[in-house]
Amino acid sequence: MDSVAHITDLADFIVASPTSYHAVAESARRLTAAGFTRRLETESWDGGGGRFFVEREGAVIAWVQPEQAHATTPFRILGSHTDSPSFKLKPKATTGAHGWLQAGVEVYGGPLLNSWLDRELELAGRLVTLDGTVHLVRTGPFLRIPQLAVHLDRGANDGLVLDRQRHLQPVYGVGDLAHADVLAHLAAIAGIDPTAIAGYDVLVADTQEPRRFGLDGQLFAAGRMDNLTSVHAGLAALLAASDGGATDDAGHITVFAAFDHEELGSASTSGASGPFLDDVLTRIGASLGATTSERLQAYAASWCLSADAGHAIHPNYPERHDPANRPIAGGGPLLKINANQRYATDALGAALWARSCAAAGVPSQDFVSNNTVPCGSTIGPLTATRLGIRTVDVGTPLLSMHSARELCHIDDPTALSAAVQAFFRGA
Repeated sequence: MDSVAHITDLADFIVASPTSYHAVAESARRLTAAGFTRRLETESWDGGGGRFFVEREGAVIAWVQPEQAHATTPFRILGSHTDSPSFKLKPKATTGAHGWLQAGVEVYGGPLLNSWLDRELELAGRLVTLDGTVHLVRTGPFLRIPQLAVHLDRGANDGLVLDRQRHLQPVYGVGDLAHADVLAHLAAIAGIDPTAIAGYDVLVADTQEPRRFGLDGQLFAAGRMDNLTSVHAGLAALLAASDGGATDDAGHITVFAAFDHEELGSASTSGASGPFLDDVLTRIGASLGATTSERLQAYAASWCLSADAGHAIHPNYPERHDPANRPIAGGGPLLKINANQRYATDALGAALWARSCAAAGVPSQDFVSNNTVPCGSTIGPLTATRLGIRTVDVGTPLLSMHSARELCHIDDPTALSAAVQAFFRGA
């Protein structure tokens, strides 16, 4: 697989996806172009073979169903998430002080706060009118969270402390609040009357474009790589594995799932703790005439890869990593392991991942946390617990995770996608 071509396409995907809603729209666009058929949850699904996808809010699930699929046909699932740490627009979003116009925001997830300072940011998300119509919108460069000058805080370089309420409200201009309303600006972009807006989910995104840099262009920096690297890797793998019917007789139903709200704990109708994946798998089984017992048989023979970003060793903070397991940038995707099941990987899953990487001809690296630096978690344990499907946690090694702009080696997202494609093909 060509790393430059893959990373260029990843950059395009990231630019098109400032929010989870945009990531779903871009995924749907690519799936439709590849011949996948959109299914609606409000309609019945027949049992015929084909390529399908369904959207729910900021989440999307796509699958390839072979013609010969039956009630106990197992699933091969790639799980990822569409959201990233950021800021979200509050109700009564237009605010300001001392002549400055500001947008009222609250922190979304766990961003590395200082990385968002002094950047040209945009508002992006969805506006919903009273009749329930959804309008995707993005402003382009519009906001900035200004840092206090060092002349006014001589100790800033000795320890910056940011108050989430007082210090993180972005500016977008100067003037009269009554004539520069944030929602009115968004409504004008969407081409709707601002008084028709009944609700909105609007977030802040960095507008700096992704870029290759460094020796021989080996390094890649972008926003939202946690976890659009995995969403893109899974989507690209699904499209490649299904191209020409490669998964049509693979003996399983191939599934790509991208959930929302992972950065908040996944507890939503479109999150991995919610019912979306179970709903879709249940409906696929029902369309094949599966009884409850047969559906559980299918689950027992199924596998899920939970793909989320992980940590490459940081050269300036090596003491924060495990002394024996030190993944390097460019060393291949990670197999993520945790004794306390913060990741769902076990020995059988490790073997499956080794087969997938070997079939793809790519390396892999183990990731485990330093005992004094507990790791986060992923959708992996949630999926395993909710569905009883064997799950393996994998991902791309990054530096600066949860920064407004993260960093990886160009070979690692490419290798992740190649391994996922081998998994989809039945490795």
